[in-house]
Amino acid sequence: MIKIKHEKLIFRYDAEEVWIEPWGPDALRVRATKEYKMPEEDWALCSRGRTESHITYTTDGARITNGKIRAEITKLGKIRIYHADGRLLLEEYCRNRRDLLDAKCSAIEVEAREFRAIPGGDYHLTMRFESVDRDEKIYGMGQYQQPYLNLKGLDLELAHRNSQASVPFAISSLGYGFLWNNPGVGRAVLGKNIMSFEAYSTKALDYWVVAGDEPAQIEEAYAAVTGTVPMMPEYGLGFWQCKLRYQTQEELLEVAREYKRRGLPIDLIVIDFFHWPKQGEWKFDPVYWPDPDAMVAELQEMGIELMVSIWPTVDKTCENYEEMLEKGYLIRTERGVRVGLDFQGATIHVDATNPDAREYLWEKAKQNYYDKGIRVFWLDEAEPEYSVYDFDNYRYWRGSNLQIGNIYPVDYAKAFYDGMEWAGQEQIVNLLRCAWAGSQRYGALVWSGDIASSFESMRNQLAAGLNMGLAGIPWWTTDIGGFHGGNPDDPAFRELFARWFAWGTFCPVMRLHGDREPRQPQQGTTGGASCCSGAANEVWSYGEEVYEICKTYLELREVLRPYTRRLMEEAHEKGTPVMRTLFYMYPNDKTCWDVEDEYLYGPDMLVAPILCAGARSRQVYLPAGEIWVDYWTKTEYTGGQSVEAEAPLERIPVFVRKA
Repeated sequence: MIKIKHEKLIFRYDAEEVWIEPWGPDALRVRATKEYKMPEEDWALCSRGRTESHITYTTDGARITNGKIRAEITKLGKIRIYHADGRLLLEEYCRNRRDLLDAKCSAIEVEAREFRAIPGGDYHLTMRFESVDRDEKIYGMGQYQQPYLNLKGLDLELAHRNSQASVPFAISSLGYGFLWNNPGVGRAVLGKNIMSFEAYSTKALDYWVVAGDEPAQIEEAYAAVTGTVPMMPEYGLGFWQCKLRYQTQEELLEVAREYKRRGLPIDLIVIDFFHWPKQGEWKFDPVYWPDPDAMVAELQEMGIELMVSIWPTVDKTCENYEEMLEKGYLIRTERGVRVGLDFQGATIHVDATNPDAREYLWEKAKQNYYDKGIRVFWLDEAEPEYSVYDFDNYRYWRGSNLQIGNIYPVDYAKAFYDGMEWAGQEQIVNLLRCAWAGSQRYGALVWSGDIASSFESMRNQLAAGLNMGLAGIPWWTTDIGGFHGGNPDDPAFRELFARWFAWGTFCPVMRLHGDREPRQPQQGTTGGASCCSGAANEVWSYGEEVYEICKTYLELREVLRPYTRRLMEEAHEKGTPVMRTLFYMYPNDKTCWDVEDEYLYGPDMLVAPILCAGARSRQVYLPAGEIWVDYWTKTEYTGGQSVEAEAPLERIPVFVRKA
């Protein structure tokens, strides 16, 4: 049975109900369930926007049209989705004898929308589509540790792991974008015969599909319904220093001072994990970090922001465990001992799905990491203004009558509020190892996790970063040099580090991190001191030749600051990736759809990282229709050809589009 109700096309057969409805311009949302009513969650979708839709009955079933997209459903429930120009984009894969006149009628009995009941009342859901074009190319889907940019033919786990982030939005070369709007663990198989999406435990099928003429249209339509990133703060445009891990306050400050003594640009430094007495005590260990206020004040005076790692693990012997257990703020286990992670102590995780638990953790963080006042920091070098941030109300103001770097009591600062210009609400930058569809709107800056220090790993991160951008996560970074291993005295690793550092200059956030060899000796016997640190990981730790290379690229990142700021504005306003595949900017150049090892940093800079040990040149394809200028030699080339770019150790191939 098919009916039309409240702009929805509704199909019902036996226990299944299917909804097809407009959801944003040129887009449709498809849902199905065998529950007694359709679940209400919108998951990644946060806005419907305005639509111009039409629904009509046909001789075979019904049709819904919304701008550039059209869906048709037969009387027996089979769905096909078309571009308005008539091109078939998606067709359900079903092989049964329900419709004997279907050209694909078959006795093998395979359903397109398969709900398989499982204990507990949920379903193991499988959604199957025909692969309508064997030459289709598919991109996005998040971050996976493999070198492939084009995902067609791949089998992807829909789950989060350290260095893997499932963000199930894909862009097709056929002219559609597809969001698997189900946060459950599952699987996506993008085969040449069948494309399938699975959720191992769910109550409903839910996907969103949009039609577009170019990748940018599809990406922007997706951002319009799932949200865009906030505007990146100024400190996100420069260089971030980090290692695993700074063990004491003096060690961290000495690194910051050395950057200043050498006159090197640096915007932010990170205090990573185990700066606390025990996991679940969100504060600095007073033995090794005796005066955090003085530390922050000195960093502020040097113009360096501080980022602090906060873990969700709670040690059973920590000061907050019993209270959190009593109040139900910890995750539960189905059976066995209540331990989620055994690392530097038996721990269980905060239950982040509990709003009260989230508030508890945030209050602890404010109490122990922020002063009960408001910090003044530099807002814009071009204007004599300052920004005032109120951590209690998550708001900030602009004004020119406070001193930079100072901390003011709340009551004192409130006297200035009425005379200040309201400057909007600032989102905290969350440096995370994972994200899902829609995470971008919460200020998620995803890094690619604890990866190997190798050229193979570096190649994987290039594919990961580009596909993350296409999946709607424009804030992305990677550990320069890789995370695991790497000895700063090893010539082979120095080569990798130099190549990675140059590439990091052209990533959305330029962040140096890693757990280097050999390990440092333990600096204490209490608290987090048992978690030893890796070797030095500053730009001067790799010898004079590499240091000079790093200095060049640190200065180049500063030169690029206004350009990077503009890219962040585009990401905030439209959802545009900062790192862009060639086909994103040049969809009519067929070769650009095949290039997987170079990209565009914004609209004007083509970057071709060196991804092999020993390489001192490489082939670079220059998109057609432009004049490209070698950044280093100033040689001009006509687009539409491949050129051999020289790449000595100190040079990453970069070409600038001539205006």
